[in-house]
Amino acid sequence: MVLSADVFVHPSAVIDEPVELGSGTKIWHFCHVCRGAILGRDCILGQNGYVAGSVKIGDRCRIQNNVSLYDGVVLEQEVFVGPSAVFTNVTNPRAQVSRRKEYRPTWVRRGATIGANATVLPGVTLGRYCFVAAGAVVTRDVQPHALVVGAPARPSGWMSRAGERLAVQVPGDTTACPRTGERYLLQPDGLLCLEDVSSETSSSLR
Repeated sequence: MVLSADVFVHPSAVIDEPVELGSGTKIWHFCHVCRGAILGRDCILGQNGYVAGSVKIGDRCRIQNNVSLYDGVVLEQEVFVGPSAVFTNVTNPRAQVSRRKEYRPTWVRRGATIGANATVLPGVTLGRYCFVAAGAVVTRDVQPHALVVGAPARPSGWMSRAGERLAVQVPGDTTACPRTGERYLLQPDGLLCLEDVSSETSSSLR
């Protein structure tokens, strides 16, 4: 396998060619990346990771130790997957029944965080910058910026793009991220980053 100078693959890892590994990406001990997988730039795949052949991983994702990404999983840019988090792609598996044609896709949008030992059931979408708490079991779609906890996972608040909990409770509340100062507005249908609105307005005036 020929790699660019800024891609690191540990000697113990198994890479089934062809795959796409973006510049700056690091594949650590005992990982297995299957034929056809796509990993973007500056990603980290931690020890004992598995990436199936149809998986797509965006730029700057951080996938910690002992995570398996099965067929049907897509991670957009800057997704964090905590150690031993679990993805599934079949709702009702049986050892004696082949369900290869029934895999359900799981889409993890940009900037989302999945905590350690969380489980994500198949067919759900995790919204941009949402935050799945450690040990949570996700059974349904998660709104952008939402914090979900428990089994099954339930909404428990809102998170900024920098991963800080926001002091908003009812629609109409506004607050700023304590780390970045970005402003947010809680609407009836979810959280809105006001900086995004300002950027779109500025772009439309050019």
